[in-house]
Amino acid sequence: MAQRHLDPPTDPTAGPAPTGDALAGYLRAQATEFLRSLRQHRETGAVSGSEDSVDAARALRRSARRISGTLHTFRPLLDTDWSEAMRPELAWLSGTLAREHAYAARLERLLLALHRLSGSAAFPTPSAGPAPRAQTSPDRGNLTVGAAKAGALLDRQLTLARTRAHSAALQALGSSRFHAVADSVAVLASEVPLTPAAATADPRPFAAAADERLCDAVSALPLVTAGHPYNAEALIHGLSPDTAPHPQDAPWHQVRLLLRLHRYAREALYGEEDTALPERGRELGGARVDVRLRSAGQALNRHRDAAEAAAAASSAARTPRIAPATAYALGVLHADQRHEVEAARFAFQQSWQKEAVGTP
Repeated sequence: MAQRHLDPPTDPTAGPAPTGDALAGYLRAQATEFLRSLRQHRETGAVSGSEDSVDAARALRRSARRISGTLHTFRPLLDTDWSEAMRPELAWLSGTLAREHAYAARLERLLLALHRLSGSAAFPTPSAGPAPRAQTSPDRGNLTVGAAKAGALLDRQLTLARTRAHSAALQALGSSRFHAVADSVAVLASEVPLTPAAATADPRPFAAAADERLCDAVSALPLVTAGHPYNAEALIHGLSPDTAPHPQDAPWHQVRLLLRLHRYAREALYGEEDTALPERGRELGGARVDVRLRSAGQALNRHRDAAEAAAAASSAARTPRIAPATAYALGVLHADQRHEVEAARFAFQQSWQKEAVGTP
């Protein structure tokens, strides 16, 4: 399905030409935010797991991702050796810090789904979002019998994984590898290693290339299949012995990463959007924000979360010697999350095909 390019300021060739100074300023700002978040994380105490510590870790991940993404998109304007050495280290740090939160969110998602599917009114029903979703119709009697044990099994497995991820994050933050990353970011906060030609070069073609990669990846998605709220082909794997990731998921995960790089390129060249304004009134660099980016990104995040939750339910169902009712509950849970995957794909399709809100 052909996709037109995103409207200004997403089209990086429109408007006043930014310079290498804008790119350098963005990188310095993100490096400063990284250092501020690191100081906050140390002051609040990583072991306590306090809300402030969690917020600081999230801010660390946020700035690390933006620095890494910007180095990737605009690498011809930066010192090659430095940027190529820096990017994988930032990716390692961001990924390590993200795992603990991911396991906690996955467990919450699965337990809420179990309570919803078994008919319990004790927990709120998570919103399915704007997309229609096919309803799973389990045998509630059998499901109720196995739901409690299934929830307890998921709790044990994902809590253990979260504890290990927390320990790994603490170990990483105390390692010489992390201190080397922090030192490099500290240097970046004051001096950006641009190439000699970067000061006068136009960075917009590199952002345009990120736009091209995103649009090409979206064009390759099976949007016709995803245009229906139920995709039976996506559920074929079920609880088969095959533990490989679902074959349909990888292109969607790739689009999510490319959309993120595209957003970071916009931020670097045109500045941060004003989140205090209503969504349809926010502006970026003097041009109105394309709300498709926000809604499409949210749909792809839901897609990722549901796909990973389905994989966790499938993995739990392979636990040796579990009761048939427990396995049944986990199977229903797996199918439910795969339906959520399809709903997220449908929502993304609807968001992407809407006309952009922007200046002509």
